[in-house]
Amino acid sequence: MDSTVLSIKDLRVSFTTSYGCATAVDAVSFDVGRCEKIGIVGESGCGKSVISKAIMGLFAGLDYVKVSGNIILDGEDLLNKDELELCDIRGRRVGMVFQEPMASLNPVFTIGNQLTETIMRHQKCSKDVAVLKAVEALELVGMPEPKTRLKQYPFQLSGGMRQRVMIAMAISCNPELLIADEPTTALDVTIQAQILELIKNLNKHIQTSLIIISHDLGVIADMADTVIVMYAGNIVERADVISIFKKPFHPYTQGLLNSIPHLNRRQQTLIPIEGTVPSIYNMPKGCRFNSRCKFRKPICESMEPPNISLGSRLVKCWLYDNKSKR
Repeated sequence: MDSTVLSIKDLRVSFTTSYGCATAVDAVSFDVGRCEKIGIVGESGCGKSVISKAIMGLFAGLDYVKVSGNIILDGEDLLNKDELELCDIRGRRVGMVFQEPMASLNPVFTIGNQLTETIMRHQKCSKDVAVLKAVEALELVGMPEPKTRLKQYPFQLSGGMRQRVMIAMAISCNPELLIADEPTTALDVTIQAQILELIKNLNKHIQTSLIIISHDLGVIADMADTVIVMYAGNIVERADVISIFKKPFHPYTQGLLNSIPHLNRRQQTLIPIEGTVPSIYNMPKGCRFNSRCKFRKPICESMEPPNISLGSRLVKCWLYDNKSKR
């Protein structure tokens, strides 16, 4: 059996707007192994959520969005699927937990209605069987009084409970791949820890691969095996989680880690990343991080750096290319 569940190759996602063409994701490639936990980190607007929506096929049929490249799930390119085929894949083979559960759940249908709809659609079972499976899914995510929750509406649940419902819906059909896009947004710290622990346990329990998207490096450090660092639509560094946090290579990754306070350091001065993220409509020539980088060289302003492999690590930076001018 192939150890790769998902393979993304040269993915590009562009939006046509009244301001012009905006490329949110540019030449992104990575693989997700079976039961592997991939963490995608970067500041707002770097393209993290766009990747997740492209995997789910949520841009299909939209005239103002152009998606190119390959998104291969177990040998099948999802970009070649029509909407009916994608509906069969969503929920059954790929599950997704969105950022804001209140915006993702339908406010006029009960929790039971929404859960059983997913189960009946993909498992071809009766309503009675779907109800039993829905209760099992809610029990699996630690929902108290699951039978009672099936009769309730989203507004009757707390934020943490709504997120548990979203996770139950995502894993109800035992998908091969689970995508969690900022799963702890708007939750208090205690509930955040519970939700993250729940996702880790489910990764082991149902043997699913995981892509977790976050701007919080603490979440990524706790959840991921492999970390992908994104900046302005590009992957700038990819490595195992220990290597990334022990010795980051790319100047942007270094900047992210330097801007985090450490509990064991007293009277520390945080080092911010100077400058601002470039406009999506006007990306700079060469390296997209060059205007903010203290290691900038002349070549950084004229040529885009290649993806350089350093053992198992990938870094997109001229600092590590022997052919570049020092």
